[in-house]
Amino acid sequence: MSWIFGYKKPVSDLPPQGLGGTNDGSSSSSSNTGNDKPSGGNADSRSYAGRESIYKFDSTALERAAQAAKELERSRMLNLFQIYICIHIYSIITMSSHLEYANQAFDVVKLQEQTKQLEIQKQMKEYSQHEEEIRFRHQQQLNEEKRRMMNEETHHQNERAKFQDQLARKRMQDQAAEQARLQDEERRRQEESVRKQEEMKQRSIEYAEQVRHQYEMKRLEAELKGKAQIERENREIYLEQIKLKAEEQRKTVLESIKTAGTVLGTGITTLLENPSKILMATGGITLLALGVYTARGTTQTAVKYLDSRLGKPSLIRETSRTTLLSALRSPVKTIRRYFFSKAEDSLQGVVLDPALESRLREIAIATRFTKRNYGLFRNLLMHGPPGTGKTLFAKKLAAHSGLDYAIMTGGDVAPLGREAVTAIHKVFDWSQTSGRGLLLFIDEADAFLRKRATEKIGEDMRAALNAFLYRTGEQSSRFMLVLASNEPEQFDWAVNDRLDEMVQFNLPSLAERRRMTYLYFDTYILKSAERRRPIKIGPFDFEKKCEVLAQRTDGFSGREIAKLLAACQASAYASEDGTLTEEMIDKKFRDALESHRKKVEWRAEEER
Repeated sequence: MSWIFGYKKPVSDLPPQGLGGTNDGSSSSSSNTGNDKPSGGNADSRSYAGRESIYKFDSTALERAAQAAKELERSRMLNLFQIYICIHIYSIITMSSHLEYANQAFDVVKLQEQTKQLEIQKQMKEYSQHEEEIRFRHQQQLNEEKRRMMNEETHHQNERAKFQDQLARKRMQDQAAEQARLQDEERRRQEESVRKQEEMKQRSIEYAEQVRHQYEMKRLEAELKGKAQIERENREIYLEQIKLKAEEQRKTVLESIKTAGTVLGTGITTLLENPSKILMATGGITLLALGVYTARGTTQTAVKYLDSRLGKPSLIRETSRTTLLSALRSPVKTIRRYFFSKAEDSLQGVVLDPALESRLREIAIATRFTKRNYGLFRNLLMHGPPGTGKTLFAKKLAAHSGLDYAIMTGGDVAPLGREAVTAIHKVFDWSQTSGRGLLLFIDEADAFLRKRATEKIGEDMRAALNAFLYRTGEQSSRFMLVLASNEPEQFDWAVNDRLDEMVQFNLPSLAERRRMTYLYFDTYILKSAERRRPIKIGPFDFEKKCEVLAQRTDGFSGREIAKLLAACQASAYASEDGTLTEEMIDKKFRDALESHRKKVEWRAEEER
């Protein structure tokens, strides 16, 4: 009964799921391509044959799919017939006595038929998918060929445009070369013409010069011949004139000698005959010589006295004492200073630590009352980093105490050599002549007051140090000695013994830097309105900017802060409209910070 239920029914072969077809189809396709186009060895025929073979489509797969569909249709009809027979058999079996076996057989047949139908539906779906895939790939090949053809056309167009551009460029180059050649030829013709004209002009000038030279030579020859003829004709006359002049000069000299001898002889004879006249002549000559030498000595003494009183020694760099030249230049100012001057605040314009200010104020008050009561001045040492206000305080101290001040530097002593001792004595002698008292400020004093035992110093410097120690051995009521040094440990022990007060100046803290920034900003920027060209301030908060500068200038000395604000003033004056902007301040601060960093590095290298 297997043929009735379809157990042993052969399944129709499915076409392979590949693109193209069988080998026979592809060979037939190749043979057709060969028949359509004649075979050739060149590249054009091969490319044409390749493009034509791409557009050909193998229909073998579609034919197989159609045949499989027909087989499935026949199989479905056969299955319907089998179902009908099975139903008929089932009706017969049900009428028989074996009903339970008939039901089981019918269930088996139903399951087999359902399984068969599912397999057939699956195969149909696979065939449909395969056909869609073939169509998609075919369309994809067509699109790829179109894209490749468009790329080739674009490439050919680009090549054609490039070739045309090359032709145009070559044509332009040929035209430019031809034009340059024509210009060169024209320039050569012009140069040749100019050269010929210059040659003709030069020949004309040479000919004119030659003619002129010949004329001058002939004229000169004629003049020389005429002069020679005149000289020959007047020779006797010239000789006679020379003889007459010589005879006249000889007679004049002889007469002068005779007259002088007669006068001198008469005078000597008269003088010898009268002794009183001899005594009068001798006394007159003696009194004349005495007057000359007396006037000379008196003048030298007066000059030395005026120089000691009004002059200034060579070691003194700056002084408030009135010199002869300054008195003659501004007499009103000199009189006002001596007779109408008032005491100034010793710390006016000086920004220091509050504790240091208190101590310096005590020193200033003590110095003022010492001067008023004709007491002995105390010597002072100020040490600390440079630019912390030592020199400024010394000037303010002198003004507050009513003293004159004089500033000298220790570095000026060494170049004097053997003259250093004389110069030092001259400085102290000059200090003793001050009528108001003198504050002698020696900056960088460690330059010549170094230790004699450990330092290698020459004999001249040793003699200068000994002269300084001799003049400062006792306290004086005529002058006050103030030393300033960055390295006080280098002083000789005898110098330290002559110092009564030692004050250390440190770098300013944040509070002092804030006060300095406001002070110098007011001095250099805000008070510029009183000058001829005032400074305008840009649109920024200068108080906040001063606060920022004070915070960012850690490690700066007072001199560096003052120079920073002075540089800002110079930048404002150098601008077109005279306006100080925040960018200018920032730029000058960066420059000052870089300079400060380099100074610190140099000092660190020197200490190492």
